[in-house]
Amino acid sequence: MSSATRQSNAAARERLEALTDRASVDTSALSADLQAVTGVLDREIGLRRILTDPATDGQRKADLVNSLFGAKIGADALDLVTGSVRSRWSAPRDLVDSIEQQAALAEIIGADKAGALDEVEDELFRFGRTVAGSNELRAALTDNAADRTAKVALVERLLGGKARPATTKLVASLVSQPRGRSLESGLEEFSRLAAGRRGRVVALVTVAVPLSDRQKERLGASLAKLVGRPVHLNIEVDPAVLGGVRVQIGDEIIEGTIADRMDGARQGLVGQ
Repeated sequence: MSSATRQSNAAARERLEALTDRASVDTSALSADLQAVTGVLDREIGLRRILTDPATDGQRKADLVNSLFGAKIGADALDLVTGSVRSRWSAPRDLVDSIEQQAALAEIIGADKAGALDEVEDELFRFGRTVAGSNELRAALTDNAADRTAKVALVERLLGGKARPATTKLVASLVSQPRGRSLESGLEEFSRLAAGRRGRVVALVTVAVPLSDRQKERLGASLAKLVGRPVHLNIEVDPAVLGGVRVQIGDEIIEGTIADRMDGARQGLVGQ
């Protein structure tokens, strides 16, 4: 990510945080509006090029956004989008990525205000595990030829009444507008955004048997001390690890399972 895009993303995040600090803001409606703008800009290559052209005056770009979206989205979303197009972006797609991220963050902030952010994080992770374990479900949700409305309806049948509304809406946004990424990577991205809301990092923990609450607390405290930040644990039970624990934080893997030690022993024997 270039410095221009990084700075513009940071400015967009600050505007969103300031806006959603107001109790009167409907974060769900704001998210839906921003998601709608994302869809238009994702389809209209020429438009996003115009809106990110550094040679075009920022006010002219803001006026264009007003003329296109002013009657279709709320004033809060319009303010955020016009603020974004006034910023500098290294590539046209960066603008669309940023607006989509703002849409997801609006839902996440709403869940945080409702005291439901931990649940949303857990539900995103569990849904990702469910999709990973069912080729049929994954195909139904990611088929580019399938009707988007039908895919969203499937998500609502799967999660409606069983998960937080923010979770359902976030997953629905991914299946309706995948934008060239896998469903799994989109879910991971939203999980990172949710964890980042509280300054946390996400740790994928794989164990042979479920952990007790006390074990989770001790592991979370140990990992937080290791990385210097609070840690949200996504725990996956896999008997194949044979005991111990495997932890992945970003690209870093901490391997302490019996299976891994056995593999190491076997490799040592082969090398003798």
